[in-house]
Amino acid sequence: MRLNELEQEFRRDLQGVASDLRWSAVELLRLSEQLRRAGNDTDAEAVMRLCDLFQGDEERLSGYAEEIKARAITRTKPH
Repeated sequence: MRLNELEQEFRRDLQGVASDLRWSAVELLRLSEQLRRAGNDTDAEAVMRLCDLFQGDEERLSGYAEEIKARAITRTKPH
């Protein structure tokens, strides 16, 4: 059974946000490395914690998108 239009849109939205989080985590990693090279280990660690949070959120959203694809999560138009 194919996904309905609302489910397809929902899945695309989740994938888009997950992709944004992935890109943000990569940028944060780059900034953390620059901070570390500049001798600012405290801020580098704080940025790394944010990076870890973003990566976890990205994985969770990607998992939800896969659940939609597998029809474990459905979305219908409200009545």
